[in-house]
Amino acid sequence: MFITFEGIEGTGKTTQIKRLVAWLTSERGRTVTVTREPGGSRLGTELRRILLSMESRDLTGTSELFLYLADRAQHVATVIRPALDEGKVVVCDRFADSTVVYQGYGRGLDPRLLHTFNDVAVGGTWPDLTILMDIEPALGLNRALTRNVRENKAQAEGRFEAEDLEFHNRVREGYLTWAALHSQRFAIVDATPGPDEVFAAVRAAVEERMPQIEKQPSPR
Repeated sequence: MFITFEGIEGTGKTTQIKRLVAWLTSERGRTVTVTREPGGSRLGTELRRILLSMESRDLTGTSELFLYLADRAQHVATVIRPALDEGKVVVCDRFADSTVVYQGYGRGLDPRLLHTFNDVAVGGTWPDLTILMDIEPALGLNRALTRNVRENKAQAEGRFEAEDLEFHNRVREGYLTWAALHSQRFAIVDATPGPDEVFAAVRAAVEERMPQIEKQPSPR
């Protein structure tokens, strides 16, 4: 089973991924591979430094797109697909939907074309379930900026947090639009409440989808 988490900055994806992995391991007895984009592979680690750094503020939308696609192709080939082939659950912090939404709805590129590019990059390996953590952009951005300062990441990984609020509004609306277009795969979770309430919704989404997914052949 392949599960991805999506959402704008500051939704608490990292916290919920940790809790989900603990639940899958202890309660469901599953072996889980946890990964992220960008940065889930050796090549991705180098690309993450470029893509998220404030030093890359002059990166064009098209250059940004192809760096993400390169990261994803390598990530799928060397990490995600091998883990799925071994019967593991893969939980990934961001995946192809991020590119469609951030570079498409956020940057103004064609979302349909981006989806086609992504299909080439992932080789048909799409998530079984995508959990969209939804939050008001102003609240999420404030959480993310606070986190970056606390963890001393403002310079190294603060490029998207430095975008204006209008950009984050477009991204949030893009996510909701994209989720509606792919409702069979997406589960939208309100990320506003406390972690316990949010995780209850995340777990319910996984519990609902897991039996039917595990009875089906892999989509890849």
